[in-house]
Amino acid sequence: MSIVLTHTYYLYEDAKEQAIMKPYPPLGLLYISGYLNEHNIENHLYDSTFYSKEEQLQFIKETQPKAVAIYTNLMTKINVIKLIKILKSDSTYGFPKLILGGPDITYNCQNYLRSGVDFLIIGEGEQTTLELYNAIVNNSEYNEITGIAYLENGSVTKTPPRLKMKDLSELPLPNRAAIPIEKYLETWKTNHGMSSMTVSTQRGCPYTCKWCSTAVYGLSYRRRPTNLVAAELKMLKNDYNPDSIWFVDDVFTVSHKWIKSFHEEVIKQDAIIPFECITRAERLNDEILQLLKEAGCYRIWIGAESGSQKIIDAMDRRVDVDVVKTAIQKTNALGMETGTFIMVGYPGEDEKDISDTITYLKAANPTHFTITVAYPIKGTSLYNEIEDKITNQPNWETSTDRDIDFTRTYSRKFYDYAVRRIVNEVTAARTQNLTERLKLKIKSTAALLLMKIYKLNLFSL
Repeated sequence: MSIVLTHTYYLYEDAKEQAIMKPYPPLGLLYISGYLNEHNIENHLYDSTFYSKEEQLQFIKETQPKAVAIYTNLMTKINVIKLIKILKSDSTYGFPKLILGGPDITYNCQNYLRSGVDFLIIGEGEQTTLELYNAIVNNSEYNEITGIAYLENGSVTKTPPRLKMKDLSELPLPNRAAIPIEKYLETWKTNHGMSSMTVSTQRGCPYTCKWCSTAVYGLSYRRRPTNLVAAELKMLKNDYNPDSIWFVDDVFTVSHKWIKSFHEEVIKQDAIIPFECITRAERLNDEILQLLKEAGCYRIWIGAESGSQKIIDAMDRRVDVDVVKTAIQKTNALGMETGTFIMVGYPGEDEKDISDTITYLKAANPTHFTITVAYPIKGTSLYNEIEDKITNQPNWETSTDRDIDFTRTYSRKFYDYAVRRIVNEVTAARTQNLTERLKLKIKSTAALLLMKIYKLNLFSL
């Protein structure tokens, strides 16, 4: 009797990630595996990142588990559905009970259950996986297990939501020994000259950005004790010696009290490892920036999403764009790298908002920035607002939320070229080589011309 924990992300099917080569382990599954180990449940974690679906299926065939629990999100959903159909139709694998968890299931229960899966775990997975697996093994009732969904007489049945784990000190460490960590470290080292690992210190986010999914942790805010976080860093330092840590938390500096204690603990325990984190501009000040630097922080990602205050307000970001700009500038001045996120194509965004974003990025001058075209994730406020304006709703099983389009101020093509405009214009402003700068300015001007063409819908005439 055992349970296999797995996912369906295959690195070598992802052309974009192969160009980037910055993979990280499935931290959520590692936590569940550690929790099951603590309760003496035999579990096998098959991390598919560096392997193929065929190798994954061979492992399940050899293991013949009682249950297979699969993590799914909007990027891996298509592969998850394919795996479900194989496991449900081929006796080679022993017809294990199929369990799904992850952020994409909360608002897609009916679709997932009708694809053939037996149970969905809604919300945090550790306690629910343990209880559900025990019920499966013992052939006992599962209708009193909170936080699950299943089909009953063809209809979706949901049990009451599971109460969120209040004391995160009860969480065991992620079971990193269950997966080939060395492959991740080697991949990073080979492609970037440095290795990196992930650490989680909190669950939930108290903020209300309309485009952000809160499907798993909700609007809660819970934090692991700083002495335990420092102890984990010390263990990683001794056992793996990574060059960098990526804190996966949504807002690392939401609590200044926690940051001060964290600073004290990593120094006391000799647990300093260079790290990067994400936070909000208004949760930074001179003291916190200095403490972060002393604790090992070398890069801070400071969310903005737009350089237009109008769009920031429409997103319910609740921050002033000038505060974000100042936070980035202050972080740069302290010798730490900065990053920021930009989203274009948000409802109501016009050409002036794009110009404001370019002006903001040039002035703030972050070391790095990423940029995407806005897309609505089911269950978010953004999705609810644009649901009646959806112009492209592809087949659920063979698409992701990224493929959904809706009526925007201008066409989707306008915003595709706006991305090119922003990237080339901002990169040109920080490029010293005159020849390269001229090339970037030409690309920027060409993108601007195409933006105006698509703004006027000239291609449809």
